[in-house]
Amino acid sequence: MPVIVIANPKGGVGKSTFATNLAGYYAAQGKHVMLGDIDLQQSSRAWLGLRPAALAQISLWNLKDCQVVKPPKGSTHIVLDTPAGLEGRQLAAVLKIADKVIVPLQPSMFDILATQKFLQLLAKRKGKFGVGVLGMRVNARSHSAEQLAAYVGQLDLPVIGMLRDTQNYVQMAAQGATLWDLAPARVAKDLAQWREVLAWINK
Repeated sequence: MPVIVIANPKGGVGKSTFATNLAGYYAAQGKHVMLGDIDLQQSSRAWLGLRPAALAQISLWNLKDCQVVKPPKGSTHIVLDTPAGLEGRQLAAVLKIADKVIVPLQPSMFDILATQKFLQLLAKRKGKFGVGVLGMRVNARSHSAEQLAAYVGQLDLPVIGMLRDTQNYVQMAAQGATLWDLAPARVAKDLAQWREVLAWINK
């Protein structure tokens, strides 16, 4: 039962967007996926409350007082959404159960500087779990994408993919839906970007 942690100490980078869509991918594959949320804002939990019953089921990992505990049995995959400012005991508890840690990161200098110490910490501990950086709201062919890849490469961490800035994610979130709940033709460009990301996660 892999536990995939979505983490970045900076807020507003797309953690919940990625976490909910990753959970949606596993649900669409027929997996028994559980989505946890230890952010006080409970964005992923609220999104799950909007999800229509007719869509592929995603179970809620109900974490009391946002405290990380041993993952419950009965699921094949767990996706854990985390808050901004993740540090100290809460960070230690998250990393203790993680099989993979994915760091959504926008290519601005402000985002990179705010995440620098966190990435350095993960780089030192990557032998205990897989660590990958995900470019968010970025054109994969842009100069910004090149700069992001160069920076992450200095830490000997992989960039596992780049997801573009699109209203598709905003519109789906409002309906409790994911890319995999729509007709593939409607989100073909986005699904293509996810292939590289999923290949890294699932290997």
